[in-house]
Amino acid sequence: MAIAVETFILDPLHQGTLQRQLQELVTGGILSGRFRPGDRMPSSRGLARHLGISRITVTLAYTELVANDYLSARGRSGYFVSDTAPRPPSLSAPSHMPSGSRVDWSRAFAQQAPTEAVLTRPEDWRRYRYPFIYGQADARLFDHQNWRKCALQALGARDFDALTSDSYERDDAQLVEQVIRLILPRRGIAAHPEEVLVTMGAQNALWLIAEALLRPGRTATVEHPCYPPLRQILQHSGCNVRPVAIDGQGLPPQQVPAQTDVLFVTPSHHCPTSVTLPVARRREILDRADRDNFLIVEDDYEFEMSFATSPSPALKSLDRAGRVIYIGSFAKSLFPGLRLGYIVGPAPLVQEVRRLRSLVMRHVPGHIQRAAAYFLSQGHYDAQVHKMSRAYRDRRTVAEQAMRELGLTVAGSNTFGGSSFWMQTPPGVSAAVLAQRLRDRKVLIEPAGPFFGAAQDPGTHYRLAYSSIAERDIPEGLRRIAQESAALTPSPII
Repeated sequence: MAIAVETFILDPLHQGTLQRQLQELVTGGILSGRFRPGDRMPSSRGLARHLGISRITVTLAYTELVANDYLSARGRSGYFVSDTAPRPPSLSAPSHMPSGSRVDWSRAFAQQAPTEAVLTRPEDWRRYRYPFIYGQADARLFDHQNWRKCALQALGARDFDALTSDSYERDDAQLVEQVIRLILPRRGIAAHPEEVLVTMGAQNALWLIAEALLRPGRTATVEHPCYPPLRQILQHSGCNVRPVAIDGQGLPPQQVPAQTDVLFVTPSHHCPTSVTLPVARRREILDRADRDNFLIVEDDYEFEMSFATSPSPALKSLDRAGRVIYIGSFAKSLFPGLRLGYIVGPAPLVQEVRRLRSLVMRHVPGHIQRAAAYFLSQGHYDAQVHKMSRAYRDRRTVAEQAMRELGLTVAGSNTFGGSSFWMQTPPGVSAAVLAQRLRDRKVLIEPAGPFFGAAQDPGTHYRLAYSSIAERDIPEGLRRIAQESAALTPSPII
């Protein structure tokens, strides 16, 4: 039986190459049972014409499928589904299916996760012409070639153990060494290997620390507004959560409750307002921690993007009592899908958190760790950060000039750089309504409700990031935001 060429349809949102997508279409058809042994594939010329791609792309895909025994080549007769291709699993269907579940899941769950609003963005956000959204990798800035080289190097025979071994609770020694030698000194932090733990990003680090240090009856103090998943993690722990409103200089140390057990802060770059905590306040917080005997968790995200001024010293670099637990991440400097971060803290804390991590997963995948280690050790990380910083500086300069001309209101101060602005709508304008109207004009902004929590959202703030939008598109995108803001502003009563 010949497989019709119309069977194959390319997905424009597919993230891989055309060759990879075509291979997936064929393997998916075989593994699902739609394509059967002996079925004839469309000719490479005919399939290329149908899909609007080059014939060599189809030929390369077919060749790879032959090598993997999904297809077989029969001389001039063409390509056929191999007689020995992997088969779909043969599962016997039950004689009858239950009409409905009798399980009361509301009673079955030992503890349900919090259901607060979370930060979301359209899955097809890359189709929007003006995506002012935060934290997504910009393909125009990423060093694809050298990352690919490092990933391939990590797949080599010399790194076979790092790739395939179960390291139990241990992390990749090469990555830990690079964090200690290359990353931490820039923040004024000195650490030994037993004081570093590799995590699946900063959020995983926050969860592990909360699990280790908090329980019902203990108190966690957080900035308000704050990173939404942190609030949910703390609520799930059952501890008392005490929010402290920030001001124009970040967290006021005198407002931290004396009964605090753990204080969570983002001093270098407050999330989400971008305010930087002055060094004097950092020292005051450390004095308070000593006096009231509480621990401090410092989330030092995005410190690499300090293109305007040098970043202030990390809170941990000023700590002489061992009270600060430091969290770093490669999500903003490399890409969020890497899910790679680290905890730096006293050895007893890291040892306990390591045991906790092993209950969920033994360690971060070895290949990811080793590829990142090579990327750092070969100098590509520094070059990547430098390239991004220059691009962000240029984009920020263009955005600041356009916002001044358009009269848009910046609510948060930021002196060191970063990748976003904290914005405020005109009086009487809802940020959520503004965001919805802007979508019809191909503009994406992020309403700030999740940062405040549903009960305390003033509804008037939004985050405006420039990490994912081309510099040339920033003025027009801001012009559309200004137009919609003006259209929504209530007319004065005369």
